[in-house]
Amino acid sequence: QQHNRQQVNMLRQAVVRCSRAANQAPQKRTMAGGPFPNNLGVKKNKFIEEWNGRREITEKSFNASGKTVPWIIFLAVVFPYGVYSVTKSELRKTGGRRYDDML
Repeated sequence: QQHNRQQVNMLRQAVVRCSRAANQAPQKRTMAGGPFPNNLGVKKNKFIEEWNGRREITEKSFNASGKTVPWIIFLAVVFPYGVYSVTKSELRKTGGRRYDDML
């Protein structure tokens, strides 16, 4: 009798779990999280979806090699300093009012 009660309780719990999962409707995503409904007729672009997927795992797919390290240094150090120096020299030549603020 105890054994039958345990089986009935186990079956009841399984049925409750299944019914909860069946009652919960899957969450539908709206376009860009905005007010547009799902039935707007917009089709997903597979290239955009692939780009989104790659963007989410950039840190896993990034590969620092002999080709990429010089570009990283150039884009992170040399290019910003070049923009700064050109801007500074232009402000110095034109006598811009913000040149004194840069010193």
